[in-house]
Amino acid sequence: MTEAHVPRQPHAFALWREAQDTRIRSPLGGIYYLLAWLLTWIFSNAPGALVLPGVLGIGIFTLLLALRVLHHLPQEQTSASLNRWLNLHWGLILLTALSWGLAHALAQKSPLFSSSAIIATLSTIAFSTALAFNFAMRKKRAILALLLIYLPGLISLAMDWREQYAILITLSFYLSYLLLALNRSHREYHNTLTLELQLLDQQERLEHLSRTDSLTQLGNRYQFNSLFPVMVANAQRQSQPLSLVLLDIDFFKRINDQYGHSCGDHCLSDFAERMRQNFRRDSDALLRLGGEEFGVLMPNTPLDQARLLAEQFRLELEREGFQVPGATLPLTASLGVGCYDMLRDGSAEAFFKRVDNALYQAKSAGRNRIELA
Repeated sequence: MTEAHVPRQPHAFALWREAQDTRIRSPLGGIYYLLAWLLTWIFSNAPGALVLPGVLGIGIFTLLLALRVLHHLPQEQTSASLNRWLNLHWGLILLTALSWGLAHALAQKSPLFSSSAIIATLSTIAFSTALAFNFAMRKKRAILALLLIYLPGLISLAMDWREQYAILITLSFYLSYLLLALNRSHREYHNTLTLELQLLDQQERLEHLSRTDSLTQLGNRYQFNSLFPVMVANAQRQSQPLSLVLLDIDFFKRINDQYGHSCGDHCLSDFAERMRQNFRRDSDALLRLGGEEFGVLMPNTPLDQARLLAEQFRLELEREGFQVPGATLPLTASLGVGCYDMLRDGSAEAFFKRVDNALYQAKSAGRNRIELA
């Protein structure tokens, strides 16, 4: 999955990260459960006399391995789908743990496995250690998996405790260590996850800053350059209208020269706020293209509707003016309005140039007016 498809919401990202880690770590363990059972059976006292349990064990661990490998992550990376996947995969992990716990108990209990029981015990230690350090994302489930691996063997040893008390005590102490290690691994995993979430938040903030004009809080030229070709391509593919409004504040240099750049900045911010009040639809993209030039991208908007909204904005701007201490300055804008036309616009650049020419015509014709592209 590319970085663009990584979930951005903290809860969804945490589930996505857990599912990714679980998916990566799970298949390798399944292989070694199968190998451990093969060694336990082959090096038993009488492999020939244990054909039925041997083949049955191979079948069970092969099936569990196949289910782990074939259980792919969902295509739709939503919280609900990831939760379902994790629940099912943890079911496979717990079932594998129980299967091995029973295999270990059988190796400890049956005299036919006396020569290979140590293999099963060492494998139990290895599997439980790997589980404590690699599957600590869900502490309660990991503890349950540890107990499923361990308890059948411990119960089997306890039934013959007079001869097996040394191994029984040693394994019990090691289980207590694993529970402590699991708790620590759980904390470390979630601390790392918290750091990842903080980094993700910082990346989003930086991305927002890189695409936002700091003065007006509208999208900047970089965002326009990224968004405009995509919206043109969507309009072409879906045969939906896409309108573009370009706006230029009339005689803005006079405000800067007569009242100072601070007043000019206030004028730009006020102009952007009025744009937000007039072009209020969620689908509209409001942008500052540079200096006193602004733009509005209006998907699914025919030319007549875009012209109507643009004219409404122009009239309100002319009527209200711009407030400075002790006076109201005249404030107007020239606007070019156009709608993407597949027959006339061979590219996004051609569409923009056509609307930009209309804006230039509005300024040349006396300003404070709209020209249609």
